[in-house]
Amino acid sequence: MTATATVHLPIAPEDRARADLYALLARLYARGPDAALLARVAAAPALPPGEGDSRLSEAWNGLRAASAAIGAESADEEYTSLFIGIGKSDLDLHASHWVVGARSERPLVRVRADLARLGLARLPDVAIYEDHLATLCEAMRVLIVGDGSRPPSPIDEQKQFFDAHLGPWIDACCNAICKHALANLYRYVAQLTQVLVAIERDAFAIDQ
Repeated sequence: MTATATVHLPIAPEDRARADLYALLARLYARGPDAALLARVAAAPALPPGEGDSRLSEAWNGLRAASAAIGAESADEEYTSLFIGIGKSDLDLHASHWVVGARSERPLVRVRADLARLGLARLPDVAIYEDHLATLCEAMRVLIVGDGSRPPSPIDEQKQFFDAHLGPWIDACCNAICKHALANLYRYVAQLTQVLVAIERDAFAIDQ
């Protein structure tokens, strides 16, 4: 018997762009950006206002400008103040904090079950929980473009994961970040997150 290689269809440019945004957000929500990441975002091409969704161009260009204006030390201090704090963070990036009736809903248990069903799991050296926003954004990236030998997931599977684990709470979390007095760079990160989420909802509705 001869072995046959698995062939995956090329990733559409729009799906690659979606995955890249989820990857960037996963990194920004996992920890404060270093100087190299800030420089890459600041130097990335701007999105012309008349090209594509105007919400996306405004949010992306705002994040580029904010990344150019802030230093890595200040960005790290902002992340720590907002999401880690001393004793208790001002803002929580876990679904368990935001989902109404979280004790009965048990978001962490549900997301772990879904990740296991999809063949995904938290890496041993990753400290954050599976219902953390960074982890959920990274899961969406993998579902969209695959990872290694894993193929992309069908759009309905992407939608199911999004609706179950991001949709119910992400707007409330991002609104809280935007309103926080200490949010500078992360105000723009949250705005970009909200725009991506809105575009995802629109696209998923069309694909139904």
